[in-house]
Amino acid sequence: MLKNYRLTKAEKHGLSHFDPKDTGGFASKEEIQDEFQHMERKLGHLQDKLFASKTNGVLVLFQGMDCSGKDGVIKKVLSNLNPLGFRAESFKAPTSEESAHDFLWRTHKAVPAKGYITAFNRSYYEDVLITRVHGTIQDDEAATRMKHIRHFEKMLTNNGILLIKIFLHISPEFQLEKIRERLSNPEKVWKFDPSDLNERQYWSSYIDAYEDVFRQTATKYAPWHIVPANERWFRDYVVLQLILSSLEKLDLSYPEPDIETRKLMEQLHVSEPPPQSS
Repeated sequence: MLKNYRLTKAEKHGLSHFDPKDTGGFASKEEIQDEFQHMERKLGHLQDKLFASKTNGVLVLFQGMDCSGKDGVIKKVLSNLNPLGFRAESFKAPTSEESAHDFLWRTHKAVPAKGYITAFNRSYYEDVLITRVHGTIQDDEAATRMKHIRHFEKMLTNNGILLIKIFLHISPEFQLEKIRERLSNPEKVWKFDPSDLNERQYWSSYIDAYEDVFRQTATKYAPWHIVPANERWFRDYVVLQLILSSLEKLDLSYPEPDIETRKLMEQLHVSEPPPQSS
């Protein structure tokens, strides 16, 4: 199923090829509830192996229009992870200090160390999206930045960082519905930002900018995944499955006891654990 949402350079990059209302043939979240809980437990087990082995870091990068559910999916899918090995980073408008550095500086320093998982709520891609839509950089500068992004992502993957790039795909009608919900719900009205309504007039420009991002930066080592997000339960299901599948490909294992530990085990008459099954 996941291949239906994966973008590499050799494939079509238009968002019109992806239905934001897609639910993969499932009628409701009840159909996937048991599998979802099983995957949550499996992800927790893989996180333990990741933390113990210290061979890889995992960066899950979320992009999407306003109201696409970046906060929600991080909370729903990743909140059960051990917080000692996980953190979420959010990137708004750059500070004066961040603006004084290259555009990758503030995100590069937040990349996870080996053994850790980090989720980016927005990312360095904002510097070729909102900047381009609002004309603070021109097309040639955007192309140069995307070249730097490709090299940056290649460096990360060469250094053991598993990079999972996710675009949460919603329709403009769904976004408007969510904005209305925020305004009518006392518990959500604080989330409303008047700029959200203003940004809606740039919807087509954002789509064009995103499609160019996919064209320029979807690679075999760092593909994009276009996740249908109108139905929150299916969004969460696909994202969890995607992260779990990516971690499984790392073939993680617990490290074997070192020489000093083996000696201590012998002194204490502790049997060495049996080899791990794959």
